[in-house]
Amino acid sequence: MFRKLSLMLVAFVLAVAGLGSSLSFAKSKQTESQRVRVPLNIAILIQDDLTSQVGNELGVTKEFIRSLPAGSRVMIGYLRAGSLDVRQPFTTDLNAAAGSLRIPIANASAAPFNPYVEVIEALKKFDSSWSGPKTILLISDGLDVSRGFDSTSAGHTIDIDRTIKEANKRNVAIYSFYAPSVGLTGGNYLAASYGQSSLNRVSHETGGMAFFQGTTGFVTFDSYFDRLRTELNRQYATAS
Repeated sequence: MFRKLSLMLVAFVLAVAGLGSSLSFAKSKQTESQRVRVPLNIAILIQDDLTSQVGNELGVTKEFIRSLPAGSRVMIGYLRAGSLDVRQPFTTDLNAAAGSLRIPIANASAAPFNPYVEVIEALKKFDSSWSGPKTILLISDGLDVSRGFDSTSAGHTIDIDRTIKEANKRNVAIYSFYAPSVGLTGGNYLAASYGQSSLNRVSHETGGMAFFQGTTGFVTFDSYFDRLRTELNRQYATAS
């Protein structure tokens, strides 16, 4: 009887060990499938007057940067009134790039009024000699109010047109995450809709994609980054 119980116990332990190994392997495969598979040249641009909730997403943004393939180049910049604040020039040191992220100021005094002027400035920092895909991840409300809040020009301002032209000339795809600012898009659904329409046009016409969850803001960036990884792999995996 004791021998039988011992054999049953051994069989149970082996079965549990096998299940653990299978789960570990499945988890490893899932993690691998969620990684970007091709080294990128990517500028991550964050609008500095976005709501404080964006600060809660620094962790998942750092995780995305650190999970990029070796050989990737990353730049970190903040879009604010009148200038592009480059916190980290393009570097292959992914830990340094992730460490340069900071919480957005989340104050109207930092509002760029037009994020696209700074995006154009960032586009000029890509080196044409670099191999591999060139991309921008624009985290913004997308709203251009530099010439007033005009519904007839939503998505079709001079600087949006210039951004699309410059990105296509330099072969840079612009992906965008919508997040509301402390200004108009924080409480005005119409403004939020115009901003999203602008991001959608810029991303679509440069070969990227815009991500947003309705006009009320967002919950987390987790789903955005999951979909971004999938899209990047779909676009670029065959180029490796």
